[in-house]
Amino acid sequence: MTMVYLTDRLHSLLSPQTIMKTSAWWILFTVSLVASTVASIFPSHNWKGGFERQLGNAVPNQFIVEVQDVDDIPSKRDEIYSREAHETLYAHLKKRKVGFTVKKEFNNKQYFVGASIALDNPADRLQIASIPGVKAVRPVISLSIPKPVKTHVVTGIDDPELPPDIESTHILTGVDKLHAQNITGTGVKIGIIDTGVDYTHPVLGGGIGPGYKIIGGYDFVGDNYDGTNTPVPDDDPLDQCNGHGTHVAGIIGANPGNEFNISGVAYGASLTSYRVFGCAGGTTDDILIEALLRGVSDGQEVLTLSIGGSDGWTESSSAVVASRISASGKVVTMAAGNDGGKGTFFTSSPANAIDSISVASSDNTVVPLQNLTVHGVQHDPITYYSTFPFPTNSTLPIYATSNDTNVLDDACDFLPDGTPDLSSFLVVVKRGNCTLTQKLTNIAAKGAQYSLIYDDGSGFTAVQVGNFTATLIQQQDGIFLVNQFARGINVTISFPQVGASYQFPDPAGGLMSTYSSFGPTNDMFFKPAVAAPGGNILSTLPVTMGSFGVESGTSMATPFIAGVSALLFGVKGNNTVIGTGARDLLETTAQMLASDHSDSGPLQSAAVQGAGLVNAFAAVHADVIVSPGEILLNDTANFNSSHTFSVKNTGTSIKSFRLTHVPAGTLLSLQPGTALFADNPPFSNISMDVTFSESSFTVQVGQTQMLTANFTIPPGIDQRVLPIFSGFIEITNTDNTTAESYHVSYIGAGAPLKNVQIVDNTDTFFGVNLPALGAPDGTFISGPSNFTFVGNDIPYLISRLDFGSPEFRLDLVDSNVTLTPTIPTKRGVDGRRVFERETFTFPKDSKSKGGSFAQVQTLGSLFEYNFVPRNSDVNDGTGYSATAISNIFANGTTVPNGTYRVLLRVLKVTGDPTNEDDFVSWLSDTIDFHAPTNATSSVV
Repeated sequence: MTMVYLTDRLHSLLSPQTIMKTSAWWILFTVSLVASTVASIFPSHNWKGGFERQLGNAVPNQFIVEVQDVDDIPSKRDEIYSREAHETLYAHLKKRKVGFTVKKEFNNKQYFVGASIALDNPADRLQIASIPGVKAVRPVISLSIPKPVKTHVVTGIDDPELPPDIESTHILTGVDKLHAQNITGTGVKIGIIDTGVDYTHPVLGGGIGPGYKIIGGYDFVGDNYDGTNTPVPDDDPLDQCNGHGTHVAGIIGANPGNEFNISGVAYGASLTSYRVFGCAGGTTDDILIEALLRGVSDGQEVLTLSIGGSDGWTESSSAVVASRISASGKVVTMAAGNDGGKGTFFTSSPANAIDSISVASSDNTVVPLQNLTVHGVQHDPITYYSTFPFPTNSTLPIYATSNDTNVLDDACDFLPDGTPDLSSFLVVVKRGNCTLTQKLTNIAAKGAQYSLIYDDGSGFTAVQVGNFTATLIQQQDGIFLVNQFARGINVTISFPQVGASYQFPDPAGGLMSTYSSFGPTNDMFFKPAVAAPGGNILSTLPVTMGSFGVESGTSMATPFIAGVSALLFGVKGNNTVIGTGARDLLETTAQMLASDHSDSGPLQSAAVQGAGLVNAFAAVHADVIVSPGEILLNDTANFNSSHTFSVKNTGTSIKSFRLTHVPAGTLLSLQPGTALFADNPPFSNISMDVTFSESSFTVQVGQTQMLTANFTIPPGIDQRVLPIFSGFIEITNTDNTTAESYHVSYIGAGAPLKNVQIVDNTDTFFGVNLPALGAPDGTFISGPSNFTFVGNDIPYLISRLDFGSPEFRLDLVDSNVTLTPTIPTKRGVDGRRVFERETFTFPKDSKSKGGSFAQVQTLGSLFEYNFVPRNSDVNDGTGYSATAISNIFANGTTVPNGTYRVLLRVLKVTGDPTNEDDFVSWLSDTIDFHAPTNATSSVV
């Protein structure tokens, strides 16, 4: 499907040839964090065995048409033009005999003028693109309802799931200091675009309207909307069936003085709720755009959206609108995504909006665990890795499966015949040498119901124990218990059911959350921008759903930054200068995070932490303005080595600074020897070389110092693993009386992106070489095939992208075409797969039309998508694509019956769409199009 689109701004970081005129957007929202081998995830030899997905998540036949204001449209003397741009558009459509229904109109001349329309014939979208004054035609995209990584409804103040230090997130970020100065965001308006809010919650003010915390709102959809049916809007944004938006609202605005002692980051601000989801299902991005425009029209200084899906590009409709709003001086915060286990270049949209703030998630500093009590010998309570108490009120004697604490394979084999019945014991076993479930299975064979596994040095963390009641304790505690057992001391253990929650320091506390998505974008923009606490966040839930709950995700970090932005506006003023500079200020004052808690580990990559963990106190009280906050180096083929930044002294005294280069860990994006992105990319110790125009400088009051940083790509890097360089230019005050410092973050790719393999051509995932043709029953097609295109009797293109692509298109070509594609067709011969070059003779008298490729005439386009993200190795909807092939050309004409091949072309990142060498190509086996007269397939 061809989608016409004109980019919102030139991508100065990429070669000009990459600016496309067509667009479609994938929304592949996922909260799955499971990492496993691809062989166990993807169904062998059957593409329908999992979460197959069409290439693109567009709503059929629906498009968002952006038009210029009528005053900007040339040829106004044409009698068809009226005073309104919308009427002009509709008049042109009627003149061209295009059947359409208007779903929504957008009429904000500053940000977006256009309409969301449904076409009677989807082929008419090409007619729209040719109308004078039409700026872009984009598909309407569906989005899934936001789902946190973790959710727990709190049962009371003794709930063991409660984070032990409720306000630890405020302490981590300096919000507590601002609250102590009575800085709470009073007078600032924040719009929350989400699932609605339960404004009856006492902690959120107990009502809605003037005089309440929640001053208003709008429901764009209604309870029963699921993303596919007709919205039923009203003026009441009440949500008592989902809860996500209520949790978000509490992070921003929960009133202090409640039973859980929580408070919102900006609890003095006024909140407005814009409901864009029903109780379940999804929504569409035209509704999202409607809410964004309503928010700015209502005067919101801050808009926050914990909504999105894996995308990798900056070009979606909602991202374009959000970026324009941000560029006008409003702050728009959006969730970077929960796909951290899928590697680099996997950020979400609309958070990829160029001028908005994409928010990553960091972990809290403590983990709520439980303590057991030791009887029979003097010993402190022992912490075990469980959020909830062991489900037993019994006091149990211990039994060690081995008296030797140096044993390597404790309980890996069947327990000895002399082992007693263990049903009344608490079994203590050492971790190591075999799986925990294998150990626990052998122990359970002797009747054991409860087990403690003591660590062998691998680390004190959550472990997988299957359906067994078992958990991990620390190594020294296990050794102590085993030694007591070996000495014959009668030690018993009890598990208090209340009051035994322990504030265990989180080993990952203060580090990035493992689920937080990695950037940069495919067009090398700096995403995410900044991090905030997002793990184990206690906040409000609808009163009908328990009133309070603990949730985790970038959905929780995003409203935190919205609240900090409100504090910033409250102190520095609600004006355009503060709004447009907010992201730079938050980035340059953030706290750079390490990759681990060791003294030797590198700083975490800016591809996942952005500029670091927000420091609200430093941002609000900063009297030095550093701009820009981020430097974009691009890839090595488009490398920009010299960058200028400014340091402005807005304080009351002269300031002297020193510049220092602080490199972050260099991520190795690809698995060695493959085109697969590493799920948890390792670090390299090779870093960028940076020199400065001046290593130290002084700035007078009211003056600005311009500085230049020069970057050099280090020798010895392995471009085959696509290194991602990043780091920080630290600007430190040399006055011994202050610890003032700022930094500018940078990011760049250590290889030409155009050289990265873009199309998976292996049999890794299905045991069948890709790309491939698939049959409706889920099997793969080998050799010539025929289809009637009646009902579901249609072929599918089964493909995976190893990297994102600006252009993905499928064309029909003659069956006798002479063409050597870059990906040879692979056929089975006597059970063996061999490479075979395609060689055919193209008939000289052919009268086919449609264009050419490699001096071969194409008969017409079957579909085209642009700005397509890469696939993951997880079969959750992001792993591969199954795209239906219709017997209708993209221009709406029917393919004549006959024998053809399909030609796939995928443009490399930064490639020139006019240069055939920049495309990867694949040619199918022959397909016989044999549709009955006047019959078309049911899939468009």
